[in-house]
Amino acid sequence: MEMKLSQNVLNIDTEEVIDKISISIRQQIINVLHRRGAVVGISGGIDSSVCTALCVRALGKENVFGIFMPEKVSSSDSLKFGKLLADSFGIQTITENIAPILQGAGCYQRQLEAIREIFPECDMEWKFKVVIPSILQNDRLNVLRLIVELPDGTQKSARMPLQVYLKLIAATNWKQRIRAAMEYYHADRLNYAVCGTPNRLEYDQGFFVKGGDGAADFKPIAHLYKTQVYKLAEALGIPKEIRTRPPTTDTYSLTQSQEEFYFALPFDKMDLCLYGHNHQIPATEVANIIGLTQEQVERVYKDIESKRRGTRYLHLPPLLVEPIPEIKQI
Repeated sequence: MEMKLSQNVLNIDTEEVIDKISISIRQQIINVLHRRGAVVGISGGIDSSVCTALCVRALGKENVFGIFMPEKVSSSDSLKFGKLLADSFGIQTITENIAPILQGAGCYQRQLEAIREIFPECDMEWKFKVVIPSILQNDRLNVLRLIVELPDGTQKSARMPLQVYLKLIAATNWKQRIRAAMEYYHADRLNYAVCGTPNRLEYDQGFFVKGGDGAADFKPIAHLYKTQVYKLAEALGIPKEIRTRPPTTDTYSLTQSQEEFYFALPFDKMDLCLYGHNHQIPATEVANIIGLTQEQVERVYKDIESKRRGTRYLHLPPLLVEPIPEIKQI
């Protein structure tokens, strides 16, 4: 049967979905992982907020432990909204400032060294971010740009050679990997499991760091489009201030949207494109629904496939020379 697309194709029965996920969380943690509760790294964003609420629904607030992990360039809003969420659901939390660990690992210095290959005069006071060109204007030919902001507010922009981009990303990935290590420290001492927070868009398109936010014991919303995550947020009683907050990366010192850094479109349009691509719905039909041209949607389809190819290794377990039959996957 030919699939049809509409604006409400991602509508869900929120209570049914919440119940199903809650049952799954309990079964996975107690019967499969043999742990007592869940640790969640709370960013103040919608995904970690929904995961926290789902864990509370499944396990009780006394068995959910939240961690705030600010660092040198984190937005103060992340901590503010994270604490608002924790207070709303009554869970125990701890704040772990990871800036000294990142400083000791050389994260900030290595970022600076990468930036200085383009802007030699840059110092630690400059703010920066990495952006990609809009896919709506033309095909993205791997043209990445580095934007820096001087203390006086002046901004400069330059094209990033691949080797500079890779060096900067490698240094930045320390942040997610240190956060994962902190989550597992607390999970180990509590005999809890670590909750991963990617939604379907992030999981499918490889918007995570291997060994960082990609490391988790269970990922309860990886099958849900971000549009659906927002619907769950309302049903779960996530504070409105969090539900109406625009998604950001909170990765670099300059404020940055997710589509500026990684995705082709805002999440609501991107969800429908991903759904359309997954169900072999023609680009022209998707274009009519989301207000783009057929050519633009076709570019998005190509970008989806490109990201799947480029990030496939993120999903792979360690590769073995020969299978070990005694170790069976659950």
